[in-house]
Amino acid sequence: MHLLVVGAGGFLGAEVCRQAVAAGHRVTGTYHRAAVAVPGVAPRRLDVTDRAAVRELLIRVRPDAVVATPYRYDDWAVTADGAAHIAVAAAEVGARPVHLSSDALHAGRPTPYADEDVPTPLHPYGAAKAAAETAVRAVDPAAAVVRTSLIVGEGSKQIQLCRDALAGRATLFTDELRCPVHVADLAAAVLELVPGDYAGLLNAAGPDAVSRAELGLLVARHDGVDASGLRTTTIAAAGLHRPGEVVLDSTRAAGLLRIRLRGITELYG
Repeated sequence: MHLLVVGAGGFLGAEVCRQAVAAGHRVTGTYHRAAVAVPGVAPRRLDVTDRAAVRELLIRVRPDAVVATPYRYDDWAVTADGAAHIAVAAAEVGARPVHLSSDALHAGRPTPYADEDVPTPLHPYGAAKAAAETAVRAVDPAAAVVRTSLIVGEGSKQIQLCRDALAGRATLFTDELRCPVHVADLAAAVLELVPGDYAGLLNAAGPDAVSRAELGLLVARHDGVDASGLRTTTIAAAGLHRPGEVVLDSTRAAGLLRIRLRGITELYG
Protein backbone atom coordinates (compact mmCIF):
# COMPACT_ATOMS: atom_id res chain seq x y z
CA MET A 1 0.00 0.00 0.00
CA HIS A 2 1.14 3.52 -0.78
CA LEU A 3 0.30 5.83 2.13
CA LEU A 4 0.47 9.61 2.09
CA VAL A 5 0.83 11.18 5.55
CA VAL A 6 0.01 14.89 5.52
CA GLY A 7 1.68 16.49 8.50
CA ALA A 8 4.50 13.96 8.76
CA GLY A 9 6.59 16.42 10.73
CA GLY A 10 4.14 16.43 13.63
CA PHE A 11 4.27 14.23 16.72
CA LEU A 12 1.54 11.87 15.55
CA GLY A 13 2.33 12.10 11.84
CA ALA A 14 5.94 11.04 12.38
CA GLU A 15 4.84 8.03 14.45
CA VAL A 16 2.32 7.00 11.77
CA CYS A 17 5.16 7.17 9.24
CA ARG A 18 7.49 5.06 11.38
CA GLN A 19 4.90 2.35 11.98
CA ALA A 20 3.77 2.32 8.34
CA VAL A 21 7.34 1.87 7.10
CA ALA A 22 7.90 -0.91 9.66
CA ALA A 23 4.76 -2.63 8.35
CA GLY A 24 6.20 -2.64 4.83
CA HIS A 25 4.13 0.15 3.32
CA ARG A 26 5.42 2.67 0.83
CA VAL A 27 5.16 6.02 2.58
CA THR A 28 5.24 9.62 1.40
CA GLY A 29 5.21 12.31 4.06
CA THR A 30 4.48 16.01 3.67
CA TYR A 31 6.14 18.82 5.59
CA HIS A 32 5.40 22.52 5.72
CA ARG A 33 8.97 23.51 6.47
CA ALA A 34 12.08 21.37 6.82
CA ALA A 35 11.52 17.64 6.55
CA VAL A 36 11.99 15.52 9.63
CA ALA A 37 14.15 12.55 8.78
CA VAL A 38 12.06 9.38 9.08
CA PRO A 39 13.91 6.49 7.42
CA GLY A 40 12.00 5.01 4.52
CA VAL A 41 9.71 8.02 4.03
CA ALA A 42 9.77 10.03 0.81
CA PRO A 43 9.55 13.70 1.90
CA ARG A 44 7.47 16.29 0.05
CA ARG A 45 7.08 19.97 0.88
CA LEU A 46 3.43 21.05 1.00
CA ASP A 47 1.42 24.07 2.07
CA VAL A 48 -2.06 22.67 2.71
CA THR A 49 -3.61 26.14 2.36
CA ASP A 50 -2.58 26.09 -1.31
CA ARG A 51 -5.44 24.19 -2.93
CA ALA A 52 -3.71 23.81 -6.29
CA ALA A 53 -0.51 22.54 -4.68
CA VAL A 54 -2.44 19.92 -2.69
CA ARG A 55 -4.20 18.73 -5.83
CA GLU A 56 -0.96 18.63 -7.82
CA LEU A 57 0.80 16.56 -5.17
CA LEU A 58 -2.03 14.02 -4.84
CA ILE A 59 -2.22 13.59 -8.61
CA ARG A 60 1.55 13.11 -8.80
CA VAL A 61 1.84 10.73 -5.83
CA ARG A 62 -1.40 8.78 -6.39
CA PRO A 63 -1.57 7.22 -2.90
CA ASP A 64 -3.94 4.45 -1.95
CA ALA A 65 -4.80 6.24 1.28
CA VAL A 66 -4.21 9.60 2.96
CA VAL A 67 -3.74 10.11 6.69
CA ALA A 68 -4.41 13.80 7.30
CA THR A 69 -3.04 15.31 10.51
CA PRO A 70 -2.45 18.98 9.60
CA TYR A 71 -3.36 21.66 12.13
CA ARG A 72 -2.16 24.95 13.47
CA TYR A 73 -3.81 26.09 16.67
CA ASP A 74 -4.38 29.69 15.64
CA ASP A 75 -4.75 29.25 11.87
CA TRP A 76 -8.17 28.47 10.37
CA ALA A 77 -6.72 28.17 6.87
CA VAL A 78 -4.45 25.29 7.88
CA THR A 79 -6.84 23.45 10.20
CA ALA A 80 -10.13 23.84 8.32
CA ASP A 81 -9.40 24.85 4.73
CA GLY A 82 -6.37 22.57 4.56
CA ALA A 83 -8.46 19.57 5.58
CA ALA A 84 -11.00 20.39 2.86
CA HIS A 85 -8.30 20.71 0.20
CA ILE A 86 -6.87 17.32 1.16
CA ALA A 87 -10.28 15.65 1.13
CA VAL A 88 -11.17 17.01 -2.30
CA ALA A 89 -7.84 15.96 -3.81
CA ALA A 90 -8.03 12.51 -2.19
CA ALA A 91 -11.48 11.98 -3.65
CA GLU A 92 -10.24 12.98 -7.09
CA VAL A 93 -7.51 10.32 -7.08
CA GLY A 94 -9.60 7.70 -5.28
CA ALA A 95 -7.52 7.62 -2.10
CA ARG A 96 -9.03 6.45 1.19
CA PRO A 97 -9.02 9.36 3.70
CA VAL A 98 -8.41 8.99 7.43
CA HIS A 99 -8.76 12.40 9.05
CA LEU A 100 -7.55 13.26 12.55
CA SER A 101 -9.85 15.42 14.61
CA SER A 102 -9.88 16.49 18.25
CA ASP A 103 -11.92 16.66 21.44
CA ALA A 104 -11.29 20.42 21.27
CA LEU A 105 -14.53 20.77 19.29
CA HIS A 106 -16.60 19.92 22.40
CA ALA A 107 -17.62 22.51 25.00
CA GLY A 108 -17.40 20.18 28.00
CA ARG A 109 -20.10 18.54 30.14
CA PRO A 110 -20.44 16.10 33.07
CA THR A 111 -21.28 13.10 30.83
CA PRO A 112 -18.95 11.48 28.26
CA TYR A 113 -19.20 12.33 24.56
CA ALA A 114 -20.29 9.59 22.15
CA ASP A 115 -18.75 9.18 18.71
CA GLU A 116 -21.49 11.05 16.83
CA ASP A 117 -22.08 13.87 19.31
CA VAL A 118 -22.43 17.20 17.51
CA PRO A 119 -19.58 19.70 17.97
CA THR A 120 -20.16 22.59 20.37
CA PRO A 121 -16.91 24.56 20.10
CA LEU A 122 -16.05 27.31 22.56
CA HIS A 123 -12.99 28.71 20.82
CA PRO A 124 -11.72 29.26 17.24
CA TYR A 125 -9.53 26.16 17.19
CA GLY A 126 -12.46 23.94 18.16
CA ALA A 127 -14.59 25.63 15.50
CA ALA A 128 -11.87 25.01 12.91
CA LYS A 129 -11.69 21.32 13.81
CA ALA A 130 -15.50 21.08 13.56
CA ALA A 131 -15.43 22.77 10.14
CA ALA A 132 -12.70 20.37 9.00
CA GLU A 133 -14.83 17.37 9.97
CA THR A 134 -17.83 18.79 8.12
CA ALA A 135 -15.80 19.34 4.97
CA VAL A 136 -14.17 15.90 5.00
CA ARG A 137 -17.46 14.06 5.58
CA ALA A 138 -19.27 16.12 2.95
CA VAL A 139 -16.62 15.41 0.31
CA ASP A 140 -16.33 11.71 1.14
CA PRO A 141 -18.95 10.11 3.42
CA ALA A 142 -16.79 6.96 3.47
CA ALA A 143 -13.94 8.78 5.21
CA ALA A 144 -12.88 7.76 8.69
CA VAL A 145 -12.77 10.74 11.06
CA VAL A 146 -10.90 10.06 14.29
CA ARG A 147 -11.55 12.24 17.32
CA THR A 148 -8.79 11.99 19.88
CA SER A 149 -7.58 13.69 23.04
CA LEU A 150 -4.24 14.67 24.57
CA ILE A 151 -1.46 12.72 22.84
CA VAL A 152 1.29 11.62 25.21
CA GLY A 153 4.64 9.88 24.98
CA GLU A 154 8.24 11.04 24.92
CA GLY A 155 8.41 14.21 22.87
CA SER A 156 4.78 15.11 23.59
CA LYS A 157 3.96 18.77 24.18
CA GLN A 158 1.46 17.63 26.81
CA ILE A 159 4.12 15.83 28.85
CA GLN A 160 6.52 18.75 28.49
CA LEU A 161 3.80 21.09 29.79
CA CYS A 162 3.50 18.89 32.88
CA ARG A 163 7.26 18.96 33.42
CA ASP A 164 7.23 22.74 33.04
CA ALA A 165 4.47 22.98 35.68
CA LEU A 166 6.46 20.77 38.02
CA ALA A 167 9.40 23.14 37.56
CA GLY A 168 7.22 26.21 38.19
CA ARG A 169 7.30 27.39 34.58
CA ALA A 170 3.64 26.64 33.74
CA THR A 171 0.26 26.07 35.42
CA LEU A 172 -2.09 23.10 35.07
CA PHE A 173 -5.86 23.16 35.53
CA THR A 174 -7.52 20.98 38.15
CA ASP A 175 -10.90 21.14 36.38
CA GLU A 176 -9.89 20.45 32.77
CA LEU A 177 -10.47 16.72 32.20
CA ARG A 178 -9.24 14.83 29.17
CA CYS A 179 -8.54 11.23 28.08
CA PRO A 180 -4.84 11.01 27.19
CA VAL A 181 -3.71 8.46 24.62
CA HIS A 182 -0.21 7.25 23.80
CA VAL A 183 1.10 8.31 20.41
CA ALA A 184 2.11 4.74 19.51
CA ASP A 185 -1.36 3.40 20.31
CA LEU A 186 -3.10 6.14 18.35
CA ALA A 187 -0.84 5.71 15.32
CA ALA A 188 -1.52 1.97 15.33
CA ALA A 189 -5.26 2.64 15.52
CA VAL A 190 -5.06 5.02 12.57
CA LEU A 191 -3.17 2.47 10.49
CA GLU A 192 -5.77 -0.19 11.32
CA LEU A 193 -8.44 2.09 9.88
CA VAL A 194 -6.55 2.78 6.64
CA PRO A 195 -7.27 -0.51 4.81
CA GLY A 196 -10.71 -0.95 6.32
CA ASP A 197 -14.14 0.35 5.42
CA TYR A 198 -15.06 2.15 8.63
CA ALA A 199 -16.89 5.36 7.74
CA GLY A 200 -17.76 8.30 9.95
CA LEU A 201 -16.76 9.50 13.39
CA LEU A 202 -14.77 7.42 15.85
CA ASN A 203 -13.56 8.41 19.30
CA ALA A 204 -10.05 7.03 19.86
CA ALA A 205 -8.70 8.09 23.22
CA GLY A 206 -7.50 6.49 26.42
CA PRO A 207 -10.01 4.99 28.88
CA ASP A 208 -8.88 7.13 31.83
CA ALA A 209 -10.28 10.64 32.34
CA VAL A 210 -7.83 12.79 34.30
CA SER A 211 -7.39 16.50 34.88
CA ARG A 212 -4.28 18.19 33.60
CA ALA A 213 -3.18 18.59 37.21
CA GLU A 214 -3.62 14.85 37.79
CA LEU A 215 -1.61 14.19 34.64
CA GLY A 216 1.13 16.36 36.11
CA LEU A 217 1.19 14.21 39.25
CA LEU A 218 1.39 11.03 37.15
CA VAL A 219 4.31 12.45 35.19
CA ALA A 220 6.05 13.37 38.44
CA ARG A 221 5.63 9.80 39.71
CA HIS A 222 6.84 8.38 36.40
CA ASP A 223 9.89 10.66 36.35
CA GLY A 224 10.60 10.16 40.04
CA VAL A 225 10.53 13.87 40.84
CA ASP A 226 9.07 15.86 43.71
CA ALA A 227 5.53 17.03 42.88
CA SER A 228 5.27 19.57 45.72
CA GLY A 229 6.11 22.42 43.38
CA LEU A 230 3.38 21.58 40.85
CA ARG A 231 1.55 24.79 39.93
CA THR A 232 -2.23 24.41 39.54
CA THR A 233 -5.33 26.56 39.22
CA THR A 234 -8.89 26.37 37.90
CA ILE A 235 -10.28 27.63 34.61
CA ALA A 236 -12.53 30.08 36.44
CA ALA A 237 -9.73 31.39 38.64
CA ALA A 238 -7.65 32.01 35.54
CA GLY A 239 -10.53 33.99 34.01
CA LEU A 240 -10.62 31.82 30.91
CA HIS A 241 -13.45 30.56 28.70
CA ARG A 242 -12.39 27.08 27.65
CA PRO A 243 -13.75 23.51 27.75
CA GLY A 244 -13.61 21.88 31.17
CA GLU A 245 -14.76 18.27 31.39
CA VAL A 246 -14.34 16.69 27.94
CA VAL A 247 -14.39 12.91 28.23
CA LEU A 248 -14.52 10.83 25.05
CA ASP A 249 -16.34 7.50 25.19
CA SER A 250 -14.11 5.22 23.10
CA THR A 251 -16.12 2.04 23.64
CA ARG A 252 -16.75 1.61 19.92
CA ALA A 253 -13.05 1.87 19.09
CA ALA A 254 -12.21 -0.66 21.81
CA GLY A 255 -14.54 -3.16 20.17
CA LEU A 256 -13.49 -2.37 16.62
CA LEU A 257 -9.70 -2.18 16.82
CA ARG A 258 -7.11 -4.85 17.55
CA ILE A 259 -4.82 -2.31 19.20
CA ARG A 260 -5.62 -1.61 22.84
CA LEU A 261 -5.68 2.08 23.68
CA ARG A 262 -3.94 2.14 27.04
CA GLY A 263 -4.99 4.42 29.86
CA ILE A 264 -2.73 7.10 31.29
CA THR A 265 -2.58 5.44 34.71
CA GLU A 266 -1.18 2.30 33.08
CA LEU A 267 1.33 4.33 31.10
CA TYR A 268 2.52 6.72 33.79
CA GLY A 269 1.17 5.29 37.03
